Amino acid sequence: MTRRSSISMMLAHSRQVLTERNVEAFERVEKEGTLLDAIVYVAIAAALSSLFSLVLGPGAFLSTLVSTVLGFVVFVYIVHWWGTQRGGTGTVDEVAYSFALFWAPLAVLLGVVSLALAITIVGIVLIPVAFLAFLVLDVWFAYMATQASLNLQPGWPTWSVLLLAALASFLVNGVISAILA
Repeated sequence: MTRRSSISMMLAHSRQVLTERNVEAFERVEKEGTLLDAIVYVAIAAALSSLFSLVLGPGAFLSTLVSTVLGFVVFVYIVHWWGTQRGGTGTVDEVAYSFALFWAPLAVLLGVVSLALAITIVGIVLIPVAFLAFLVLDVWFAYMATQASLNLQPGWPTWSVLLLAALASFLVNGVISAILA
């Protein structure tokens, strides 16, 4: 049974999945939180990681925050829907909680790294490299979280879920961004 989780517990679970880096780590904690827990955790991370957008005004900050949280929810629901169509047995709560555990801390870390790099001219050139590195980490953790939370077999069953979810999410997020712009 899925239960509500505290922020301190989510931080501990994040540390666990980020340091152990395997499907079993996600399996152990996937039932410890809910979709609402995941949304709150992602919203906090989005607020922290997009603080630098405040220099563009409160509208930019709010737009980034809303589009990040909505994008996360859309992606989670697409992963869950397509994963269950492919034989997955997990719940939306398990998918959302598993994804939030790696996505939130990585988003905050990327925000800090980007801000630190933006301070220098040389650093600005390295920001795309940092984004690419974090994208690779996000994909790897998403693969493990999808496999664990939906109980899918490794390989194509898991990759196909992520590929379709990424494509659909890209389209939906484009619409959300256009509406908020």
